[in-house]
Amino acid sequence: MHASESVSYASPMGAGGATHSSQAAPMHSSINWALLGLIIERPSYAYELAQRFERTYEGVLSLSSVSHVYTALTTLRSRALVEEVPGTRKGRQPKPSYRATEKGLGEYRDWLLSQLGEDRRRQRLFVLQLAALARNPEAALGIVGDYERACLEEATKTPITRESAAAVDAGGALAERLLAEEHRLSVGAKLAWVQYAQRQLKALSRTPQQ
Repeated sequence: MHASESVSYASPMGAGGATHSSQAAPMHSSINWALLGLIIERPSYAYELAQRFERTYEGVLSLSSVSHVYTALTTLRSRALVEEVPGTRKGRQPKPSYRATEKGLGEYRDWLLSQLGEDRRRQRLFVLQLAALARNPEAALGIVGDYERACLEEATKTPITRESAAAVDAGGALAERLLAEEHRLSVGAKLAWVQYAQRQLKALSRTPQQ
């Protein structure tokens, strides 16, 4: 595993450990949210979660170590997003499993939708900054040309490998189909926008600037 986020080690939660209804700042860690999504899919214990995470998010997100999962579980539990499954702490080497709470499911849904909003805001900012070059359409056309080349390069890339998709628990084929279609439609929409932007900017370049 390779570190993609700095994290300090937190010990596994003890049996009967108290949880706290957190009024803390919003949770920004993509890894925490990704682990919550896996727990929503089905209850799991820490080591199993680490394995599922690596198979599901290979090449997109990575854990520093299994202890990163314990840290995330501590955070998720303190925020009442997950809870320990009763009766899973038995045996000499207990492996407590965790399941999502109703609050966890609701906040995960809200977080996913907020990510779409962030993407729209970033795209809007790019367009507004490009439009700021209205008096220099040739420079804007150069940027759009670079954007077009980046889109064409993106179109040649496979969004997920068949091997990775097949390994995704109970949904590899679905993940592959959804990612492939999102990739196809997204690149197609970007290229259609490029053509529109080029027409608009070429029209501006033919108009004398005052």
